[in-house]
Amino acid sequence: METHGFLAPETEAEARDRYDETGPAAQTVVKETAKAMAFAPDEYDERVTGEVIETARDALFASLLTVRTGTREEFDDWLADRDRELLEEGSENVENVAWHDALGETVVAATYQNEERAAVATLRRQAFGRVYRELL
Repeated sequence: METHGFLAPETEAEARDRYDETGPAAQTVVKETAKAMAFAPDEYDERVTGEVIETARDALFASLLTVRTGTREEFDDWLADRDRELLEEGSENVENVAWHDALGETVVAATYQNEERAAVATLRRQAFGRVYRELL
């Protein structure tokens, strides 16, 4: 079993705090990206909206979420010791699983065969969309 990322909020309040902390970083990333794209000041003001910053914040938060990867057996063993709602995408017949334990209440999981990095990235977006978006 392997772990990716380091953000695993245990409560809604902790999730909100960590999300709030990503705001300044998201704003800096967007500003520096716009600068690298040579946006004129008026173009920056027109194109870099609150929605753009919020999208960057969402993506940054999601990219930091802790995701575990392992075999189906490792996942089943890990899950057996926990009372969680399971939101799983993919096939039960695939050998590997990527999962995120969201707030100690919900496990968002996705199966994959070979592309672990892609599975981790996809799972982070799914976990954000299915658990954190409404909360944050």
